[in-house]
Amino acid sequence: MISTFLVTYPWLTTTALMLLIVVGPLAGAWLADRPRATRVLLGLSIAAVLVLTFAPASRELEIGCSVEWDLPRLGAVELMANVILFVPVVLLAGVLTRRPILMVAVASGASVLIELVQAFATVFGRSCSTNDWLANTLGALLGAVLAVAALWLARSFQARIRR
Repeated sequence: MISTFLVTYPWLTTTALMLLIVVGPLAGAWLADRPRATRVLLGLSIAAVLVLTFAPASRELEIGCSVEWDLPRLGAVELMANVILFVPVVLLAGVLTRRPILMVAVASGASVLIELVQAFATVFGRSCSTNDWLANTLGALLGAVLAVAALWLARSFQARIRR
C-alpha cells in the first residue's frame, strides 16, 4: 500500500528526509519549552510507527526473519522510509527528555521488538528483516543528531533573550 505509493513517487522519501533535516532542529528548538505539545506530537509519531509496522498486509508468510545488511541510499524508497520512520520519534523524545542518546537505544530496542513481532505474528502478513532494524536505527541516530541541534538552538535562543 504505502510501498506502492513510494515506488510510484520515489522523490518523496528524499524530500521528506531533507525536510526533516532542515525543519527538525528548528521545530525541536521551538518545542523545547513546550512539553505538552511535544508529548502530543511524540504520541502521534509513535502511533504512526505502530500503524505503519503492524497494519495487516494481504500476504501469508512463514515464521522467520530475513538477514540482510544493506545500507539505505537515496532512491531506495523502502529502506529510506524505514530511516525516516524513526527520525521524528527520536527527535521529539530527545527534546522532551533531553537525553537523545538514550532515546537512540530505546528506539533501536523498539525496532528489534517490532521485527520480532513481525517474524512470529504471521497474522499481520508483515516480514521481518534485519535491514529494517538497521534502517530504523540509522533513522534514530539521525533523530538524535537533530535533537542535539534543537536543544543547542533552544539554549542559544534563550541566552540571547536574557541579554
